[in-house]
Amino acid sequence: MAGKIPRVPVREQDPQIRAKNFKEVCLGYSDEEAMLEARRCLQCKKPACMTACPVSVKIPFFIAQVAKGNFEEAARIISLDSSLPAICGRVCPQESQCEGSCVMGVKNEPVAIGKLERFVADWCREKGVKFTEREPLNGKKVAVVGSGPGGLACASDLAKLGYDVTIFEVLHKAGGVLTYGIPEFRLPKDTVVAAEVENVRQLGVKIETNVVVGRTITIDDMFDKEGFDAVFIGSGAGLPKFMDIPGENLNGVVSANEFLTRNNLMKAYKEGSRTPIYVGNKVCVVGGGNVAMDAARTALRLGAEVKVVYRRTEKELPARLEEVHHAKEEGVEFVMLTNPVEIVGNEKGWVTGLKCEKMELGEPDASGRRSPVAVPDSHFMIDADVVIMSLGTSPNPLIAQTTPGLERNRKGGLVASEDGATTREGVFAGGDAVTGAATVILAMGAGKRAAAAIDEYLKNKK
Repeated sequence: MAGKIPRVPVREQDPQIRAKNFKEVCLGYSDEEAMLEARRCLQCKKPACMTACPVSVKIPFFIAQVAKGNFEEAARIISLDSSLPAICGRVCPQESQCEGSCVMGVKNEPVAIGKLERFVADWCREKGVKFTEREPLNGKKVAVVGSGPGGLACASDLAKLGYDVTIFEVLHKAGGVLTYGIPEFRLPKDTVVAAEVENVRQLGVKIETNVVVGRTITIDDMFDKEGFDAVFIGSGAGLPKFMDIPGENLNGVVSANEFLTRNNLMKAYKEGSRTPIYVGNKVCVVGGGNVAMDAARTALRLGAEVKVVYRRTEKELPARLEEVHHAKEEGVEFVMLTNPVEIVGNEKGWVTGLKCEKMELGEPDASGRRSPVAVPDSHFMIDADVVIMSLGTSPNPLIAQTTPGLERNRKGGLVASEDGATTREGVFAGGDAVTGAATVILAMGAGKRAAAAIDEYLKNKK
């Protein structure tokens, strides 16, 4: 029976309409649609989807409850492993994780695991259902640096175990990359993100904003002056990378990180916002990841004509297929096998174009992707008045520089074991602060592993 049910499509805003607004693109399942899609699950005895999930959500078990219409029980099952289900259901790369391992996907389309997780979480939020069970306070204090996905996951797991947890966030709003990095049309802030942050608070976690760890307070201060017994660093990777080509200092060149922060955190897209954002008429976004898609689709909604410039082919794009598909539907143009060599400007110091060269693919590099090689004498110009660089980010060095004994690797990430233990006793780290820019769910997985390790460390500490 399950194999005969086609995958239930998710309703979306029309591309021509959504390209002019910041409302969420995907509209989600109705109760009936969710139950029908859940019935497609084969309930495998050895569910590969669970193994592929970085936080090991009990996927077949919650889906079985959705199929029966027991949405609250489905949510309780998810809550055992994930503190951010409405977020993960929207932004996780399910196609390369749980859905990519779904047995149904061998001969048919995989079960829409992400959309079902989102449905359950949204149902809970709308019905006011919360899961706040926790152990009594055990007298131990843990500090968490950063309120992004890794920090929130670590904090919630520790709070459930009875620890007194305080999160220190550098910005004025909690959520980290969930708040400043991912656009409203993919991840609504005032409903979805705010609600899931509040759920973490409901577990007893305290969140202090506007705290620059390394300046306002140091890691040493947390131990010596504030009485914390352990620290988890989940400060992310917010330091943008550039190409180091001529013209990068021209007016109109901006990192995707800054562009998206102005728009997402500071609401520059809203009429009357006091945060300026310059979009211009013709925008080139350099890069091919999810952040590049976010920047391109944001610039499009702000009224610009947008081109994504990428040095490999569409097959090698690291962005999610869904995000590329949505960008194309909305009118973003993709210029492939193209590499910028110079940003050209006028006498007033403003961008007028992007000088590029054509590329062709050579042998695979260390990542397994074929390396782009420049085609001789192939330079050409793309008209542009704004260039958005989306080439990845690296961890900010401030915390490591102000914490004796805390070592970094050659890429700037903190040196940490698989369970998050750093080179400084009592200090753990995970997520982008260790690996460099990655995904929400991988950061959550790192936060959960670190929480278990911190619990073990403090239980055994004499």
